[in-house]
Amino acid sequence: MKSDPGLYDYWPYRDRPKVVWPGGKRLALWVAPNIEFYELAPPANPSRKPWPRPIPDVPGYSYRDYGNRVGHWRMMALMDKYGLRGSISLSVALIDHHPEIIKACAERGWEFFSHGIYNTRYCYGMDEAQERAIIEDSIETVERATGQRIAGWLAPALTHTERTMDLLAEYGLKYTCDLFHDDQPTPVKTKTGPFVSVPYSLEMNDSIIFINQNSTPRRYVDILKANFDRLYAEGAESGTVMCIPLHAFLIGQPYRLEPFEEVFEYITGHDGVWLPTGREIAEYWIDNYYDAAIADIRSKAEAR
Repeated sequence: MKSDPGLYDYWPYRDRPKVVWPGGKRLALWVAPNIEFYELAPPANPSRKPWPRPIPDVPGYSYRDYGNRVGHWRMMALMDKYGLRGSISLSVALIDHHPEIIKACAERGWEFFSHGIYNTRYCYGMDEAQERAIIEDSIETVERATGQRIAGWLAPALTHTERTMDLLAEYGLKYTCDLFHDDQPTPVKTKTGPFVSVPYSLEMNDSIIFINQNSTPRRYVDILKANFDRLYAEGAESGTVMCIPLHAFLIGQPYRLEPFEEVFEYITGHDGVWLPTGREIAEYWIDNYYDAAIADIRSKAEAR
């Protein structure tokens, strides 16, 4: 086993070529709602169990189903209020289960990117044909339902193989959300490309805050505002990216959504904030900064 997966080069944050977002903006804020479907009894994977309790885990299943039935609609209304488009981390099978959600998001011009077919089917142990099949299914199913060809990828349950990034680039995708190593877009090493990492923060993810850290809604607000303040200040020197990954079964709970609104009000109240989708970040950075980034990485590597 290699000690480094070899997906990107070391590239210190300071002294990089300066990034300026469209209109001279200093920070790109994108919101990534995870719209997911958890199967009650998925096929077994020897590497990981889908539920902490024996199947059928009815409480776990129904808790997540709350997001699609109730939470999503609350979250969508709040985003509408602040003019925010979602970049949807989509369990692609949800297109068949809940087409009403897909229709509502598409009508708003939200982006769709793939989070696998189901969040309960993992890539561990997949052979190349199997992994190609889920990528092809994602591309074809989303395009058929929405007219969009997906540009981004967040692996189902964050599970990968050693070939995942190469396959995504080969199929023409632009970006991955599976690397958590930076606050700016960075090149990803693939056999074809260009292909980039767009920052998608586990630290700002509501599932980490509420489930792993057992934090309060007010604490989540404070975390997001503090994160924004730092990235906004640094963005004056070179453009930064902030992602807010959300899950409707969590943030859509009534007692969480009301204080959370303060975050959107606070961030959108600042000048210098660009409100793109993940695709727009990736395409703008590739068009304007990818070549300079590759040259700078090579130059610094040769100087070491």
